[in-house]
Amino acid sequence: MPDAVDIYTRRPRVAYFSMEIALREDIPTYAGGLGILAGDTMRSAADLQLPMVAVTLVSRAGYFKQVLTADGVQTEEPDHWHPEAHAALTDAKVSVHLEGRRVWIQAWLYEVRGQEMGAIPVLLLDTDVADNAIDDRDITHHLYGGDDAYRLKQEVVLGVGGVKMLYALGFRIRQYHLNEGHAALLALELAQRAAYDDPAATGPSFDLARVRAQCNFTTHTPVEAGHDQFSYDLVAKILGDPARLQELRNFGGQDRLNMTRLALNFSDYINGVAKRHAEVSRSMFPGYHVHAITNGVHPYTWTAPGFSQLYNRHLPGWCHEPDLLVRADQIPDDAVWQAHMEAKQTLAEVVRGQTGVELDPGRFTIGFARRMTAYKRPELLFSDLAELRRLAEAFPLQIVLAGKAHPRDDVGKQLIMRLHGLAAELGSAVPVVYLRDYDMALARHLVAGVDLWLNTPRPPLEASGTSGMKASFNGVPSLSSLDGWWIEGCVPGVTGWAIDPADDASDVTAAACLYHRLGEDILPLYYRDGRAAWIAVMKGAITKNASRFNSHHMLRRYVSDAYFD
Repeated sequence: MPDAVDIYTRRPRVAYFSMEIALREDIPTYAGGLGILAGDTMRSAADLQLPMVAVTLVSRAGYFKQVLTADGVQTEEPDHWHPEAHAALTDAKVSVHLEGRRVWIQAWLYEVRGQEMGAIPVLLLDTDVADNAIDDRDITHHLYGGDDAYRLKQEVVLGVGGVKMLYALGFRIRQYHLNEGHAALLALELAQRAAYDDPAATGPSFDLARVRAQCNFTTHTPVEAGHDQFSYDLVAKILGDPARLQELRNFGGQDRLNMTRLALNFSDYINGVAKRHAEVSRSMFPGYHVHAITNGVHPYTWTAPGFSQLYNRHLPGWCHEPDLLVRADQIPDDAVWQAHMEAKQTLAEVVRGQTGVELDPGRFTIGFARRMTAYKRPELLFSDLAELRRLAEAFPLQIVLAGKAHPRDDVGKQLIMRLHGLAAELGSAVPVVYLRDYDMALARHLVAGVDLWLNTPRPPLEASGTSGMKASFNGVPSLSSLDGWWIEGCVPGVTGWAIDPADDASDVTAAACLYHRLGEDILPLYYRDGRAAWIAVMKGAITKNASRFNSHHMLRRYVSDAYFD
C-alpha cells in the first residue's frame, strides 16, 4: 500500500460520496453547483483538519466545453484531463459485476490541501483498466453522459465500487455521507458486508438498522427531474441479481428504482440544503424526518485577492474563522471600494479577452450566471425591454451573463439563443455580454467583479443556491427571488433585496417587482445616495452573509448533527 494512502488510514473517517467534486478549476470533474459544493466541503474539511475521505469518479472526459456561435447556438466538446498529472494511482483494484461481466476499478488519489496543515484524500474511481472490455473502460469517462444504462453503471461503480475500494485500501469508515442519491447503491455493499459479519445470516438480506446507522443523506433538488430513476428491467439487466431486485423494490420504489427514495430509506440522518428546502423535501417525501443544514461556500476560494488582502490586514484569521467577518464594518470605506474596483477591472479584462467588448468600470454592472434551464428564469430581467431601456437612460447599466445548458436540455439551449437575441435588440442602450464555458475560474471573476448579483429562480424550485454567497465574500449584494438560502440571508436594504411575489405569482408579476427594486431602491442608491450608502450595503453582505453562509459553518453543523451525534 502506498505511503500516500497509508497516512490516511490510521484513524476512522467519514466517507463523502459525490458523483462530482470540483477539486480545482483545471480538473473538470464537476458540472455545476453540486460539484462546487462538494469541493468546498472538502476544502473546509482540510482547513479544519477533519477526518474525512471523498469518493467520486475520475471523469476523464469531464462534463463538456461549451462552444457558442455568435447567435448563441451551444455545442459541446469533451473536456479531457489526465489524472496522472494531478493524482497518484493507488495499488488497489476492486471489481463489480455489470451485465454478467466483471468490471475492474482502479483509484487515483488526489489530496485537497488546507490553508495550514490539513489534507483530505479524494479517491477518483476509474474503469479505464486494461483488463476491462472496451465499453467498460469508458464507464467513468463522461460526467453525466450517455443513456440510462450508462448512468446506472456509473452509479454502481460509485456506490458499490466505492465502498469496496475504501475497504481494499484499508480505510476505516465511521459514517457514509451521500451527497445526492447517485451513490445510494452503496447500501447493497454495506448490507452484504453486514451479512458476512453475522454468522447467523442466511443469504443476502438487508440489515436495515445496521446500514441506516452508517449512512447520512443530503438531498439537493426539489425538481423531480433531478432525482435519478431507472426501470427495473434495466436494473435487472445491469445488476443481474434477482434476490437484490426484490430488496430494491421494497426500498427504492415498486414501479421504478428511485435513487433518492433508496437513499432516504437507508439513511439515519437526512437533510435538505436550506430551511425552505427541508420543508419542500418533507412535502415531497412524507414520512421522512428531513433536517436543514444550509449550504455554504469556501471562504478563501471565492474571495478575490484584493478582499483577501483586506481581510488579512483587518481581520487576521478570517480564513479559519470566517465569523470574524462580522467585524468587516470596521474596514475603511475607501479600502473596500478600492478592492471592489480592482475586482471589477479584472472582470473587465476577462470580458475583453473573451469577447472584445469593453465594459465601462463606471457603469452599474449586473451579473447573472448559472445553469441555463427554464426554472432559473434567465430571461426574467429582459421581460420588458422598453422598461430596461428606460432604467438605463436614468441609471447607466451593463449586464454580464454566463451559463451552460445540459446537452439534452433543448429548452435551456433555446434560452441561451433567446438571451443572445435580446442582447442584440438592446444594443448599446444596455450593453449585454454572454461569456462562454462558465466554470469555476470564470465564476470567481464574476461573483467579485459585478455590483449586483441577480438570481431569479421560480419558487420553490431553488434548493439553496450558493452563487450569491460567493458574491457576499466580495461585498456584492444580491437581488434574488425569496427562495433557497436567500430566505435566510436577505435583510432588505442591508444585505441586498428580494424579488418577493408569492410562490404562485406569474412571471409578469415577478418581472414588475424586479424592475421596481432596480428603479426605486438599487440604482438610485448606487448613483444618487453617495458611495457611503452603497458601501454600507456591501459591508452588510459581508458581515451578515459571508460570516454565516460559508462551508466552515456548514461542515461544523454536519459534524455536530450528523457525523458524531
